[in-house]
Amino acid sequence: MKNEDNKPLRRGWTTGACAAAAAKAAYTALLTGAFPDPVCITLPQGETPSFPLALRELEGNCARAGIIKDAGDDPDVTHGALIIAALRRHDRGSRVIFKAGEGVGTVTKPGLPLAVGEPAINPVPRRLMTEQIESLASEFGDAGNIEIEIHVPGGEEIAQKTWNPRLGILGGISILGTTGIVLPYSCSAWIHSIHRGIDVARATGLEHVAGCTGSTSESAVQSHYGLSDTAMLDMGDFAGGLLKYLRKNPIPRLTIGGGFAKLTKLAQGHLDLHSGRSQVDFGWMAKELAGLGTPDEICQKTAGANSANEVLEIAVSENIPLPRRIANRARDTAVDALEDSSVEVEVLIFDRRGALVGQSDFGGFSS
Repeated sequence: MKNEDNKPLRRGWTTGACAAAAAKAAYTALLTGAFPDPVCITLPQGETPSFPLALRELEGNCARAGIIKDAGDDPDVTHGALIIAALRRHDRGSRVIFKAGEGVGTVTKPGLPLAVGEPAINPVPRRLMTEQIESLASEFGDAGNIEIEIHVPGGEEIAQKTWNPRLGILGGISILGTTGIVLPYSCSAWIHSIHRGIDVARATGLEHVAGCTGSTSESAVQSHYGLSDTAMLDMGDFAGGLLKYLRKNPIPRLTIGGGFAKLTKLAQGHLDLHSGRSQVDFGWMAKELAGLGTPDEICQKTAGANSANEVLEIAVSENIPLPRRIANRARDTAVDALEDSSVEVEVLIFDRRGALVGQSDFGGFSS
């Protein structure tokens, strides 16, 4: 991917990679009295980036090192955050112990890959940090009994811009990353959050969840059914990411909510609703209108329309049940993606003001 100047977009580093590098620097200081700067680590896929230190403190049996996260050209909310690893020795049995410091969340709901009460430091970053400790302990003949406490100043405020509050991760951000690398405008992080949302919903026994394309439809669906925050899965454009995971990890009832244009694309069979990857087909929409017995003049006007909203306004003003037709077709696509799972699905379509204009029933295919 390239930027507007046709230059390749710059990759960045995950919070997990930054934490691992900071932990290595701090442990090195405990062992030698000096901080490596920059500090180099080996990522899971073999890359060996170097990180300059933004903080170094050594006092007695405790060392702190900090690295400013560089997310490259990705619009990551943690870009520029200071990731601090505070290390001290311990005598509590386990060789490496993890703690949540300032700005790092704590898990309060089941369903995540970490137990309730654990600091929100994901398994791969934990493994990466443990590897740094074990390697240095072997090199210097140390026991390697180390407590690692991760701090992210301002992390509690940053977390409000993430899914953490809905997932029951309270008090700050999560330390994340499976490869250590942030790819600019990657879909993987968003889809990963959808999957974790489903995991938490299942673990807490929810039987009805909703995935919506944006904030207007989300607010409308949540109000319509009185659903909890945990039940609201931030689907966005990634209908496929939601449906394919639910296929293998079912929840009894799913409501998909969104605007007319986005859900028209779902009705056409698209599972990625992003404007750069799917488009509204006005010819297809005109055929759907024709199937409803709509006069040729309106069908022709639809085929040449400039926007989906223009078509919606015509349908509403002429009392043509096109929004319901689109909702049914969108549900058909969703049911097809869910295959033989036990999930019942419905689709709700809202206008730009959040008013419900089209609704399918729960269940299977309709005509």
